[in-house]
Amino acid sequence: MPIPPQDRSSDLPPEGAAQPPQGHLPEPAPPTAEAEPGPDAATGPTGVEDEYAAALKEVEDRWRRALADLDNLRKRHARELDRERAVERARTAAAFLPVIDNLELALNHAGSDPGAIVEGVRAVRDQAVSILERLGYERHAETGVPFDPSRHEVVGVVQDPGAEPNTVAQVLRPGYGEAERQLRPAAVTVAKRE
Repeated sequence: MPIPPQDRSSDLPPEGAAQPPQGHLPEPAPPTAEAEPGPDAATGPTGVEDEYAAALKEVEDRWRRALADLDNLRKRHARELDRERAVERARTAAAFLPVIDNLELALNHAGSDPGAIVEGVRAVRDQAVSILERLGYERHAETGVPFDPSRHEVVGVVQDPGAEPNTVAQVLRPGYGEAERQLRPAAVTVAKRE
């Protein structure tokens, strides 16, 4: 379908408006084979992209090496920790060997003098308590001290007119150690208010 000619008189700018230039404008030159490709042209990587790729590869390599170093450090630390635990267990067990030896001596002499057995067992207990103190776990079996929930475990409450309220009346089982390094709290009965 042919396009009818249009009236161009309505396309004229109003009076006083700037007029477009009249005359022949030069035609743009046809593209040559040597022309630079535009930014959208599909070409291979440029020098800048090569630098970025090389830098990225180097960073990835350093990252992988750092991960491997961290994993090796973690494994070495675990091995050293296991070794230290084994050494500490052996040291603690070796500290209790004399206690076992003395208990065996007491059992061997049980028939000869029953009174000596009591003395021997008392001495072995004192030796074991001494070993725990050297390991950093001091014995706590004091009465009359204020009740401390971090050091005492209440197993009963008693009416004791001679004791201050909320103080330890009797120690049923001694405690060992301090707040942060405590093997167990002391089992106590506490005096209550009347």
